[in-house]
Amino acid sequence: MHSKLDLVDLKLFLSIVDSGSITQGAYRSNLALASASERIRKLEQDLGIALLIRKARGVATTEAGEALAHHARLILKQRMLLEDELQDFATGARGSITLYANTAALMEFLPAKLAVWLEEWPKLTVVLKERTSEEIVKAVQLGLAEVGVVSSSVPATGLITRALTNDNLVLIVPQKHKFANDKEIGFERVLPEPMVGLTHGDALQAHIEAHARNLNQILNVRIRLKTFESVCQLVGHGVGVAIIPERTAKRFRRKFGFDVVRLNDSWATRQLHLCYKESGQLSPVMCSLLEYLEENETLGCHSLPQNKKANHFHDRPS
Repeated sequence: MHSKLDLVDLKLFLSIVDSGSITQGAYRSNLALASASERIRKLEQDLGIALLIRKARGVATTEAGEALAHHARLILKQRMLLEDELQDFATGARGSITLYANTAALMEFLPAKLAVWLEEWPKLTVVLKERTSEEIVKAVQLGLAEVGVVSSSVPATGLITRALTNDNLVLIVPQKHKFANDKEIGFERVLPEPMVGLTHGDALQAHIEAHARNLNQILNVRIRLKTFESVCQLVGHGVGVAIIPERTAKRFRRKFGFDVVRLNDSWATRQLHLCYKESGQLSPVMCSLLEYLEENETLGCHSLPQNKKANHFHDRPS
């Protein structure tokens, strides 16, 4: 005859085994002694085998009882792990989130921020997707992306935007270049110059080339590279000029010996913004990330405790 083992019976049985007494086992399980005795009797009857040896003082397990105790511990431990894992998914501590970001955010701003934040979320996977700011805004507006990190130069109609950090674009040139002594310059003057660019498909490079097309021009790109560091290195060697984020230029200027010239075009003066629809529609883990990014950059605060929701966002459509 097959017995339907339930968790109450298993917990009770282990309490009896661990305490060596049906009375103490019943007490630990918050059951009346008569109820606990009946449950054990019914369990043995259903299984067709004795599980306990009743003694004058307490009980001992039979060989079958030892086997049941072993498997009961495994079952209850697995149940606890399952509950913890499901709770992690419910709170966002486990699973994955997807964050869309433009090139500047992906290469310069986010890595250091995520390195610290992810220490608080050891079971979480973050998927970063690089897109132009225009593409990200459109994806968030259409509900295809939950959150994006974009340039403030791109209108985000109908979305909530939160400023993160300055993200101005500058021109870097070899030290003896004709523009090296200029304090600022317009993009149109740069267009004829040989340029060091980022690879095709790079979001920032696509953004710069779009502005060239707006002037009915095509960039004179001599070489395309994957990283800002490589771009800076070649500019330092006189291969050409390049347009990169200002914070990148400051980081590599001393190493590669180039000069920095401010671009006076309006689209080059910008900030990085978070954009999303409504904070109430964001997952708890995404709220935690957004609050961390905003506060640690603009306010200098420490990281949030794990699983803390970001409730301070004010929905202000831009």
